[in-house]
Amino acid sequence: MRRARIICALVTFLGTFAALTSTAAARAFAGEGFYGETTDKTITIAMFIVIAFFPTIIVLFSVLQWRLDRRKHARMAAAKRRAANLDWRGGW
Repeated sequence: MRRARIICALVTFLGTFAALTSTAAARAFAGEGFYGETTDKTITIAMFIVIAFFPTIIVLFSVLQWRLDRRKHARMAAAKRRAANLDWRGGW
């Protein structure tokens, strides 16, 4: 119970700290971000990057899942072949 209280207090403190520092930084730089002035071109490029990001992630995770499934099915087939083979059953 004590650990949960400490974690809750820490998360609350860090959330409040992050919210206050971001607003202070925005006021200090007149609302301009790290990249510089926000124009239509920068927004368009950023959104094209976002559009390209999600299909890329989906393809990568799909290939990863396919490879893992292929390994799983190979292991299952090997176990089935071992179970069918009399030499692997053990005993006298």
